[in-house]
Amino acid sequence: MLSPKLFDHTILKADATEAAVAKICAEAKEYGFMSVCVNTYYTAFVAEQLKDSDVKVCTVVGFPLGQMSTKAKALETKCAVEDGADEIDMVLNVAALKDGKYDVVLEDIKAVKTACGDALLKVILETCLLTKEEIVKACELSVEAGADFVKTSTGFSTGGATAEDIALMRKTVGPDIGVKASGGVRDSKGAIAMVEAGANRIGASATIAILSGAKSDSDY
Repeated sequence: MLSPKLFDHTILKADATEAAVAKICAEAKEYGFMSVCVNTYYTAFVAEQLKDSDVKVCTVVGFPLGQMSTKAKALETKCAVEDGADEIDMVLNVAALKDGKYDVVLEDIKAVKTACGDALLKVILETCLLTKEEIVKACELSVEAGADFVKTSTGFSTGGATAEDIALMRKTVGPDIGVKASGGVRDSKGAIAMVEAGANRIGASATIAILSGAKSDSDY
């Protein structure tokens, strides 16, 4: 049985209104999800909505492309934490990784980790754009930089989580680092497959459908 605490209840689309975000927060409190995941604009609003609950505030940084400057990512993280974020999901600089600029990738993650303070850090790899070797390297750099989780996808690129990639990520980071599946997890069967492959967190907008055994056509 899937636990509600496995899920980050997510709303990241550009047209997400305040009313829609408030609805997501109410659902998260009702079902007892681990967090509500939003863009930084909504961090303070979500923190206020969730203040009397144990649901955490999760905010994405450098989203969805990851090619913002390191200074910009660190500042966005600092602002999000000040606004009440408990968890930060940052997008890795995919181009720098592909160029073999591993020092750039490492320092990018380290800067965000420092800006996180006590907030938990997840690194979004965008696995659909990476080779298996690049996924392994991205995981290794994330662990070296002090990340708490590695995460598959933004849900805004060419593909989402696969059980194969989750298994590779889990094998690479070992048992002590979190692995989050996100993008394309739409039903309970898919969610269970991710957990069996090694995921211990799932990001989804179809969270309620997943728990109810229904199927959603949501991309995230």
